[in-house]
Amino acid sequence: MRRNEFEVNDPEAIERFLAECDYGVLSIISDGVPYGVAVNFAFGDGMFYFHGALEGKKAQAISTHANCSFTAIKPYAYIPSYLSDTRSACPATQFYASVVANGAVVRIDESAQKAFGLNALMQKMQPEGGYEAIDMANPIYTKMLEKTAVYAIKPETITFKVKTGQNLPKERKASLIEKLQARGEDETIQQMKEHL
Repeated sequence: MRRNEFEVNDPEAIERFLAECDYGVLSIISDGVPYGVAVNFAFGDGMFYFHGALEGKKAQAISTHANCSFTAIKPYAYIPSYLSDTRSACPATQFYASVVANGAVVRIDESAQKAFGLNALMQKMQPEGGYEAIDMANPIYTKMLEKTAVYAIKPETITFKVKTGQNLPKERKASLIEKLQARGEDETIQQMKEHL
């Protein structure tokens, strides 16, 4: 990462962030061409889990080229240039956080690990419960587990970037926080204060 003031190296902060992100973009190679596809995901045991079909473009690309990049992004406030009291367009920016992981994606065929990945997805997407845990021994899931592909990304590297004005002078940051308060951008302000 070029601007190290934006980098966060706290594994717990990375896990909290990933738990808040609804989806990410899996970037792979399909027929020699870069291919990015949005997927719901869960992060657990140091791996990213997602599901899909056993056949199709994504499944074929994964079986051909295991190397991948995965990105999860959470936008915070858009910062228009006029909040910097200038007529120049240059200060316009977007505050956000992102995780980028690089590694290999593999299809999981072992039943217990497939169930683990799918349960991780359900716990993230439906934390209130209301469903039976996914288990190959449970007859309501037998056919579904056979027909559903579960994939895991084993990351070699994970970087976490939080861009919330860490590079701004104190006076400009204070002025920006005041203007963001008027817009009701509480989450962005919280992130700005957390990542000084």
